Amino acid sequence: MPAYIAHTTTITMMVIIVKRDIVIRDVRARMIEGAIRLLAQHGLQATSFAEVLGLTGAPRGSIYHHFPEGKDQLIGAAVDLAGAHALTALDDKVGASAEEITAFFLGIWREILVRSRFGAGCAVLAVTVATDSPDLLTHAGAVFRAWRGQLAELLEHGGLTAREATRFAATLVAASEGAVVLSRAEHSMEPFDLVCEQLLDQVRRTAQR
Repeated sequence: MPAYIAHTTTITMMVIIVKRDIVIRDVRARMIEGAIRLLAQHGLQATSFAEVLGLTGAPRGSIYHHFPEGKDQLIGAAVDLAGAHALTALDDKVGASAEEITAFFLGIWREILVRSRFGAGCAVLAVTVATDSPDLLTHAGAVFRAWRGQLAELLEHGGLTAREATRFAATLVAASEGAVVLSRAEHSMEPFDLVCEQLLDQVRRTAQR
């Protein structure tokens, strides 16, 4: 076989392999994103492999290929990715004031409530309150710690002391999660807006001291 033909064949095979790998990764990514959506909307018990496949259109064989350890492996990946999404969004607020950071974090949850018409909440919380799996609780705990840690760092740079930032970051995560639950239950933005008002007032007063 001429050298240039062999070279072309090798390149073609490499392209096929790369494309196949991209497709495989894309299927796995779709399944994880689908699980996040189902968790946020319907909770842990309703997030089955069948529901994920139905939502994403992934082939049934994908279950055993990408998640050989079962449903908990998929849910763990979904929790991790949901946490990473929020952290990525917060990266854009480096250098902002403590009040701006607070408003931005609350705005993430407001958008979820509004866009879903109170049909979706926090995928991480959905797992936390429904699982008895130590492994999944570890995933959820790691996400909440990461959120608190990044918020505390941003808030400190935004004008709070280190202690104030750590305390308010925990308050912000806990209060916003609770506010989302109340608004979903009441099908109203009023509880969420009241909590937002309180948190924004608190961070303003803290920053001014």
